[in-house]
Amino acid sequence: MAASDRFDVVVVGGGPAGLSCARETAAAGLSTALFERGEECGAKNVSGGRLYLGPLADLPAGFWKDVPLERRVVRETLTLVSGAATASIDLRSPRLGEAPVESRTVLRARFDRWLAGRAVEAGAMVVPGARVDGVLLRDGRVIGVRLGADEIEAAVVVAADGALSRIAPAAGIGGPPRPDRLAIGVKEIVALDPGRIEDRFGLEPGEGAARLVIGDPTRGIPGGGFLYTNRDSISVGVVAKLDALGAAGPGGPETHALLEALRAVPEVARLLAGGETTEYSAHLVPELSVDDAPRRGMPGLLVAGDAAGFVVNHGFTVRGMDLAIASGVIAGRAIARAASGGDPATAAPALYERGLEESFVMRDMEAARRSIGFLSRDRLYSHYPRAVCALLEDMFSFGPGGKGKTGTALWKSARTGFINLRGLADLWAMRRI
Repeated sequence: MAASDRFDVVVVGGGPAGLSCARETAAAGLSTALFERGEECGAKNVSGGRLYLGPLADLPAGFWKDVPLERRVVRETLTLVSGAATASIDLRSPRLGEAPVESRTVLRARFDRWLAGRAVEAGAMVVPGARVDGVLLRDGRVIGVRLGADEIEAAVVVAADGALSRIAPAAGIGGPPRPDRLAIGVKEIVALDPGRIEDRFGLEPGEGAARLVIGDPTRGIPGGGFLYTNRDSISVGVVAKLDALGAAGPGGPETHALLEALRAVPEVARLLAGGETTEYSAHLVPELSVDDAPRRGMPGLLVAGDAAGFVVNHGFTVRGMDLAIASGVIAGRAIARAASGGDPATAAPALYERGLEESFVMRDMEAARRSIGFLSRDRLYSHYPRAVCALLEDMFSFGPGGKGKTGTALWKSARTGFINLRGLADLWAMRRI
């Protein structure tokens, strides 16, 4: 590239949002360059995740050609951990693997490389190993980006550079994210024979399982552990609130210690036994509500994916990839439509905002606006796992003489753990999310 190069569209970030946008704009005939600071798209996202396909049903059928998805999730498990005790709620249902609620496990490195290939096929120029240092501004609008000494001009720039976006703040949209609106995820991939995976998780070939673990592994810090089954590996990780980790001080747990604590839970250890860790990564996850998310556009700039805070956390499900893909597609279509009618720099932001509002992205973000506050309650990660395990221990324990449990004894245990003022306050707060 020459310093004088100019594109219709410059996309910063080679994740699902940026690549989806680049594919759309290139397919519409717009000259498109995508800059990714990693050695290749997906290089910084080595671990696995989960993609909900239902919300993306309106994407063209050709979009999913040869997509490298892993397993169809048909089993969901929630495990509460308190000391040596664990209690699990387990659901196995073929409906979980059917449209419109179908979800698939995904290995991000493999998925992002595939999506980069689709963008290149559409005509986009994907440039890895290229770090964008800032934006070019003129008369209150973004007119391009700066890569070292090079200035690359564009009619529209799309910031899809993740939770710690450099582009949006450089353009004057928001500032650095607050620690209380970030979580840190530590993940690894554990290679395991497909037959062992299916045997241990009770699956048929091709079926997948997801397990959420809450309680002692996060040492009372808001967050939880997860396991997703891939074809021949298991994605395992822990996500914890960044501000709570910082508040724990020098004597608090480190993120890798939380992952080790998760792996030490007997139920988890049995599932992973004999596996070999092949990949390890850590990354930040935005936890923004619609009330504190950054602006999503200004003249010459659109913000998509994690950079726009498009992650929904309901506690029992965390979604990000489907929102990232959708926001990238909506951004690309908005730019293409704006380019066909005149000045895309001024028209695209309004079209993008309208597209988001009419899509599931903003509907789901709006529906989850109070989830972040509720999920910050530390009792969810300490008191309730202990209370559930204690109640079930009382229910199934019998002392000397064979005397069975009475309703009075169980009522006392339930009243101590749940039916009190703090429990009622938590229940009332849950009603509002």
